[in-house]
Amino acid sequence: MGRKIIVCVILMLVSSLAPSNAKRKKTKARKVNKTEQRYVEIDNYDFLYSGDEYDGGFQVAAVENLMEEAFSHIGARYRSGSKGPYAFDCSGFTSYVFGQMNMSIGSSSRDQYAKNTPIKDSEMQRGDLVFFTSPSSGKLVGHVGIVVDVDPETHSFSFIHASTKEGVKVSKSSDGYYARRYIGARRVM
Repeated sequence: MGRKIIVCVILMLVSSLAPSNAKRKKTKARKVNKTEQRYVEIDNYDFLYSGDEYDGGFQVAAVENLMEEAFSHIGARYRSGSKGPYAFDCSGFTSYVFGQMNMSIGSSSRDQYAKNTPIKDSEMQRGDLVFFTSPSSGKLVGHVGIVVDVDPETHSFSFIHASTKEGVKVSKSSDGYYARRYIGARRVM
C-alpha cells in the first residue's frame, strides 16, 4: 500500500513539472531565407487522402521492394539482349526488376521511354527510370537505369543499371559520360 502512495506522489510531481499548453511561451516566427525555405520539411499528411486513389504506404513499400530486387543483382554480368536473371542488358535489367513486381514497362529502352509517364527532373524520385543516349544510338534513347536517390538541390542522381563494362552497378548522373548523355526520366509507379 505504501508503494502505491509513493508511485502516485511521484506521478503527480512529474505531471506538475511538465509544461502545459497554457504555460508554453509563444515564440516569434524567425525570418527564413530563400535557401532555408526550399528545404523546410513537411509533416506526413497521408491521412488526409482517403479512398482508393492514394495509398502512400503501399507506394513506399513497393519502391523499397523494387530497390531490394534491383540491388540483389549487383555484379551480374552484362550480355547484349539478355533479360536476366544471371546476365542483363540495360533494358533487360529494368524490365526484369519491374517484372518481378508484376509491372510491365516495355522491353527495350526506347519502348520504356515511350510507354511510361514523363516527369520533370525536379519531380524525380527513387524508383523512376532514367534514360541516356549511347554511342550507337546517336541522339536517341540507348540506355536506361533506375533512380536510387536524388539530390534535391542539384537534381543530380545515382542510378542502378546494367553497364556494358561492369555489369549491374550504381553510377552517378554527374559522371561526365552520363552527364553528357542524359535525356530524361519516366515514372512507372
